[in-house]
Amino acid sequence: MIEKDLFKAAKKAHKKAYAPYSNFHVGAAILDDKGQIHIGCNVENAAYPVGCCAEQSAVSQMIVNGGKVIKNILIIGQKGQPCPPCGACRQIIFEHGDQTTQIYLETTQGNFSCRSLKDLLPEAFDHSFLNKGLTDKNS
Repeated sequence: MIEKDLFKAAKKAHKKAYAPYSNFHVGAAILDDKGQIHIGCNVENAAYPVGCCAEQSAVSQMIVNGGKVIKNILIIGQKGQPCPPCGACRQIIFEHGDQTTQIYLETTQGNFSCRSLKDLLPEAFDHSFLNKGLTDKNS
């Protein structure tokens, strides 16, 4: 089961989170288009709230390891409490996902709800908006 493997990987990342200011640990695990699993955790710093989210670090690891597309991502925060991605992470998941990308959020210990990208980020901003701005100026 995909969720079980991703949960195990996200738990490993969750334990490594560096969150001395909020004490809110987050772990994320991505299954990419090549069948590889990549993990990430949140990393805070003294210039709070500047830091790196778990989802961002997992996407970075995926890119470094040659993955191109997020097929599934599982995110865990506090025990049994759903931890949806922040707005910036929704955008980075959108950028590196596709129409089939599934986002799993822990609802209770080992149980998950599943969302699509469209559920979490309707009317997403993508590269087509950037191209329109350039085209409109030349008209």
